[in-house]
Amino acid sequence: MRLFSTEQVSKYHPDKYADQISDSIVALALTKNKNARCAVETLVKNDTVVVAGEIGNVELNNDEIEYAVKTVARELNYHVSRVINLLDVQSAEISGAVENENGDIGAGDQGFMVGYATRETDSYLPYAFDLANKIIERIEKSAITSGIFKGDAKTQVTVDLDTNEIKKVLVSVAHYEEFDLEFVQNCVKRLLGELVDPELLIVNPAGRWTVDGAVADCGLTGRKIVCDQYGGYTAVGGGAFSGKDLSKVDRSGAYVARNIAIDVLKKYGVVNNVEIQLAYAIGLSKPMSVNVKTDVPELDNEILNYIEANYDLRPRSMIRKLGLKPGDYPKLASGCHYKNGYVGSWEDI
Repeated sequence: MRLFSTEQVSKYHPDKYADQISDSIVALALTKNKNARCAVETLVKNDTVVVAGEIGNVELNNDEIEYAVKTVARELNYHVSRVINLLDVQSAEISGAVENENGDIGAGDQGFMVGYATRETDSYLPYAFDLANKIIERIEKSAITSGIFKGDAKTQVTVDLDTNEIKKVLVSVAHYEEFDLEFVQNCVKRLLGELVDPELLIVNPAGRWTVDGAVADCGLTGRKIVCDQYGGYTAVGGGAFSGKDLSKVDRSGAYVARNIAIDVLKKYGVVNNVEIQLAYAIGLSKPMSVNVKTDVPELDNEILNYIEANYDLRPRSMIRKLGLKPGDYPKLASGCHYKNGYVGSWEDI
């Protein structure tokens, strides 16, 4: 028996709250100029929000930033009384490298990114991580309607890798003051119903949880990159997604690598798991390297040749193929970016 644990957090978690703010500012910038360049970081604590980073090709004033921040807070039932705006203009050296004279787009930063897909679930995510996403989605919906849960929540799912049998499920969920621990525990067990055997559930092991969100904790953009991607089952790239436009290959490259991984599963029926790594240099449009690793190693070189022959992995092409709209960004930031399978509108080639 080989036990492995994975986790997911809700969109009300302070780190995801920060992610959604960062991506709402990206959405604002892209609405004003589709060629806006964004690298936005957010810190949340109590009723204060700090935004920092760089914006290019567009101007955003303090009122616009504050409105974007408070809109996210209101949607998550949080209150913001102070917004500190430390956003600055993108470095001319970086913007000059990205916007090439020949009209192409160079990578907005150096880095490597990973795309992964497995046949275990309809979402092409590992079974236990897919379950963690479903648990959190159910808690989020209940937080809106039940009047019991506040929404800030985490789950940890432990699975036997040899049999894919779920062994334990830990759920911690914030709740309103008037409810006692036993009542909350029973509510979670009923809520998860057919998803999880109640005998396997551990609910709020620390006891009652009534102080939550950015009051109980501090939130930062990019601190949940494993929850955003594959739950620890495979490698992830070195950069976060939220707060970045698609010229930042940390984001676009990762999305495209994931989508290509799904395409590979569809094309090669004998392959069950595939991991693709891309790497880029700032200012250059073509990837520095492309690597493929599957559970059928004898096919890896053939699949690599297929990818290199059929996919244009330059940032301009990836941006066009993904086809994200400004409103897509904060939605993606609310949970695992891959929970619905494909990201954007990338098509098989």
